[in-house]
Amino acid sequence: MSRIGKMPIELPSGVTVTVDERNLVTVKGPKGELSQRLPRPMIIEVADGVINVRRPSEQKQHRALHGLTRALLANMVTGVTEGFEKRLEIQGVGYRAEMQGRNLELRLGYAQPVLYQPPEGIELAVQDNIVIVRGIDRQKVGQVAAEIRAKRKVEPYKGKGIRYVGERVRRKAGKAAKVGSEG
Repeated sequence: MSRIGKMPIELPSGVTVTVDERNLVTVKGPKGELSQRLPRPMIIEVADGVINVRRPSEQKQHRALHGLTRALLANMVTGVTEGFEKRLEIQGVGYRAEMQGRNLELRLGYAQPVLYQPPEGIELAVQDNIVIVRGIDRQKVGQVAAEIRAKRKVEPYKGKGIRYVGERVRRKAGKAAKVGSEG
């Protein structure tokens, strides 16, 4: 039995879950609503404020989908109650970020500033060169953070660029100075 798949998901108060016959799950909570079609063979049971996921057989594919389905459901419940957040740190001389309405303007050493328009359901904020990405969909929050980070990845020599807060970047030594003279 899958260790993750067999764990029940407790529903906080104010969260409602509906499952249709084709495993389209809709989770409504205080922060919003999420819908996702989960793998068909999985059996999703909602009763007494608890969600349980069962698999129909011990086939390899069913075992693989068991934990995945449970994790996706748990992320949906967490998203509509607490939400998700990723923080990106901008380092480098002259590198900065600022909000222009709903859009994010990044100055990253290019000739022109980079303008990033977030998708629906994602909220961006900037404080002290830290970009905060918030939303209720964990996958979308991670995707947006990765897209912003890709605008200027951290280079290994000076450590300039956009990184996740707490991310460690391995630094490389620069060119070694010549020793001695030729002659």
